[in-house]
Amino acid sequence: MRLERIDLYQLHRIDAKVPVEESLGALKTAQDAGKIRHVGLSEVTVAEIEQAKKVVPIVSIQNQYNITDRDSEGALNYCEKEKMGFIPWAPIGGGRNPSLRKTGNALEAEAKRHNVSVVQLALAWLLQKSPVMLPIPGTSSLAHLEENMAAEKLQLSADEWKKIEKLVRQS
Repeated sequence: MRLERIDLYQLHRIDAKVPVEESLGALKTAQDAGKIRHVGLSEVTVAEIEQAKKVVPIVSIQNQYNITDRDSEGALNYCEKEKMGFIPWAPIGGGRNPSLRKTGNALEAEAKRHNVSVVQLALAWLLQKSPVMLPIPGTSSLAHLEENMAAEKLQLSADEWKKIEKLVRQS
């Protein structure tokens, strides 16, 4: 990589076979040596975050989270409380939107009503959800990038977002 320092080392899985103090201790050693600036974790629970923070400061969490999969709501709330970044992986449900399709015509109709795509609606939902949210949607073309970036402009009221969340839960 030809870097003197990695600005954010995002550990993608905590290995259950290796004590956290050992694996994260190695990252702390690298951080103390100036090789890593910040450490983040992926696919973790609140208890695992708290355990990890006893070994090394943690600045971000990367868990699966999107409008159709909110199992990591507890981790997101923890990140808000602790002012840690939350990076949702599969922010639009994976692929260009297979899990969004399961929401059926209701979400598509809502997107159309606001003159946006379902993908833009899903990204806008994430952006309004939390000030610590850092979605990184994949993009394979300039058109996808422009579509993703346009999601930031969609501003709906809290009541409108509640309606959309209810539509998703009902599907």
